[in-house]
Amino acid sequence: MTELAHTARLDVIVEGYVRTPRVAGTVSLIRDADRVIVVDPGMVADRDLILRPMRELGVGPEDVTDVIVSHHHLDHTVNIALFPMVPVHDFQSVIEGDVFTGRPAEGAWLTPSVRLLATPGHTPQDITTLVGTPDGVAALTHLWWTAEGPADDPYADDREQLRKQRERVLEFATSVVPGHGAPFRPALSTPR
Repeated sequence: MTELAHTARLDVIVEGYVRTPRVAGTVSLIRDADRVIVVDPGMVADRDLILRPMRELGVGPEDVTDVIVSHHHLDHTVNIALFPMVPVHDFQSVIEGDVFTGRPAEGAWLTPSVRLLATPGHTPQDITTLVGTPDGVAALTHLWWTAEGPADDPYADDREQLRKQRERVLEFATSVVPGHGAPFRPALSTPR
C-alpha cells in the first residue's frame, strides 16, 4: 500500500451512541488539500448537532466537497441532504446528483491523506476511511461500535470476516473512530 501523507485535519463533530431507544452515529469532518469531507452524516437528536460544530470550525454546509458513508444503515446516512450536491462515496460508487459512477471503494484516494478500504464486517458493504493526520493514521469505521466492541457484532453475517477486517485495519490505524462512540487508541483488549 502506498503510504498516506499525514496532512489531514480530523475533527469528530458528533460522538455517536447507542442508548436504546436512542441512537446516533459518529459524524466526522476531514479537511485536507482542497477537500472538506463529512463522514457518516447520520442520525442525531437535532441536525444542529452536526452543523453547529462545523460552523465553530469555520465550515459551512456549502464548503463540503464530499460525503463518505461507511455503510447504508440510516443511522449513518439520513442527513446527507444537509450538504449541497456533492459526491457521495460508498462501497461501490460515487454518486453526484443523478450521476452514478461505479467504482470499488478499495484503494480509492480522495486526497494524499485520505484513502478508502473495503472492509466488510458490520455489513457486507462496509468501508473504512483511513485518514493520515500529524498524530498518525485514524480509521473511521463501523468494524467497532465503540472501544468495547461489541466483540460479536449482532449485525455481522460472518464473524470470521469481521475479525479479519478488524485485524487488517489495526495494521494501519493508530486510532479508531468507531460507528457509535468516542475515538480510541487500539490496545490488546480491543476486540478482534
